[in-house]
Amino acid sequence: MRKQRLNLRKQSFIQGTLILLAAGITNRMLGFIPRIVLPRIIGAEGVGLYQLGYPFFIVLVTVITGGIPLAIAKMVAEAEGEQRPDKSRRILRTGLTLSLCLGVFFTTLALISASWVSNVILTDSRVYYTFIGMTPMIGIVAVSAIYRGYFQGRQNMIPSALSSVLETVIRIFFMLWFSWLLLPKGIAYAAAGAMLGVTVGEIAGMLVLLWQYYVIVKKDNREEHPTPAKPVESQAKLPLQQAGIGHPSILRRLLGISIPVTAGRLVGSISYLLESIITARSLAIAGIATAVATSQYGALQGMVIPLLLLPGALTSSLAVALVPSLSEAAARRDLPTIHKRMQQALRLALVTGAPFAVVMYILAVPLCDIMYGNADIAPMLRLMAPFALFLYVQAPLQAALQAMDRPGRALINTLIGAVVKILVILALASKPEYGIYGAIIAIIVNSILVTLLHGYSVVKLISLPLRLADMIKTGAAMVIMGAGVHYIYTTVPIADAHWIQFLFAAACGMLLYLGVSLMAGLISLRDFDRLPFIKH
Repeated sequence: MRKQRLNLRKQSFIQGTLILLAAGITNRMLGFIPRIVLPRIIGAEGVGLYQLGYPFFIVLVTVITGGIPLAIAKMVAEAEGEQRPDKSRRILRTGLTLSLCLGVFFTTLALISASWVSNVILTDSRVYYTFIGMTPMIGIVAVSAIYRGYFQGRQNMIPSALSSVLETVIRIFFMLWFSWLLLPKGIAYAAAGAMLGVTVGEIAGMLVLLWQYYVIVKKDNREEHPTPAKPVESQAKLPLQQAGIGHPSILRRLLGISIPVTAGRLVGSISYLLESIITARSLAIAGIATAVATSQYGALQGMVIPLLLLPGALTSSLAVALVPSLSEAAARRDLPTIHKRMQQALRLALVTGAPFAVVMYILAVPLCDIMYGNADIAPMLRLMAPFALFLYVQAPLQAALQAMDRPGRALINTLIGAVVKILVILALASKPEYGIYGAIIAIIVNSILVTLLHGYSVVKLISLPLRLADMIKTGAAMVIMGAGVHYIYTTVPIADAHWIQFLFAAACGMLLYLGVSLMAGLISLRDFDRLPFIKH
């Protein structure tokens, strides 16, 4: 029983990844519900008001939570590897103090500047209500992110997974309900209601994390490590340490890790903003009407890329689980474990992402038709699908650089990719013969370039041996699967409903890919033994 209980507080690298993967897939699938339902409640104009405030929220949250949770995870993993739970708690307190101060500051700043942002920058005063509705989330997200980092550092992914799923479910329910309740007052209020629903979801997620912290950490520590009460004079000597402020070395290290990571993520956020602005202007130069250009870019960012990133639930889970695992191994100077974890992560990202890329390439038309009722966007998805593998591999590579104290290198690689992407958009999207496909090519070039730069940096840093055979085998399995999926979908009729035909062809293709992967040694039956809660 004791061993079983401890496993609920710490999982292996593979188990932690799969727990986060299950939560990520659940959240991404649930995330399509508001994408489908919300426009039916508040219309495209209401969704536009809802989305207009989000870029500012993303930038503010990136500043607060961009690198601090990752730094917390890394430092806590090192402390746990040294058997220093007291240091882990000091790290948590220091991170909470820093994050709460930033949260209060930026919340106040957002409230003060809401009117100016709505009227001057966004040129639509109706966004004001949505902007005000999102400000409470800043501090809430700041607290939640720190606790998630703490649990991830302890290699316990259950609290993060549980809170994220509950937050998603409650967010969807309340954003749809509030937007419907406030719709009679006008579209602006309905959009603000949707944002308030998101805030309620964030509150629920934070409460789950706080509860998990009390149950898993506080209660277990009292049961398993009872300590006598400290003398009064001893407690009086450490007032700053109890607050987490009396450890400048912890704060310095925290800032040293988090600032480059935050800068790297800010580059991504600002690059996304510039991409939308420059793409719109380039399409205008190409002679494409504004309404058409907006529709094309909306289809790319709101429909195609979310489908493309759906398998990214695995890579983001790998990245989260990889940081504490590599940090703990690095603290022990255990290079073989570092190599093993990296090869596991890269193999998982490649092997599991490949069949989804095949389905999106071969069955692009029925997939877009089923999901969005719009088969015209299928050529965009088909063009990007083969290169999605670079995106899937990119996340664990970037996490490795951050875990190995090279966030600056990751920042430079991301910045290079962002600059090249913007230049390619300017060069191609402004030409009528390319149009929106110029922006798509730019995104593809960016994903390839950044992934190769990250890969080169990781290989050089830890002398990682590359398994080219796995790449060749994966490519062969993709070709075989693609041929099988195409044959089944076009020549083996199952039902008149094209969605049934799609599901049958995709399922058969997945089974074919699984069989080929087992025969080629890409995966083994032992891999299934690592699944959480499966008894050996």
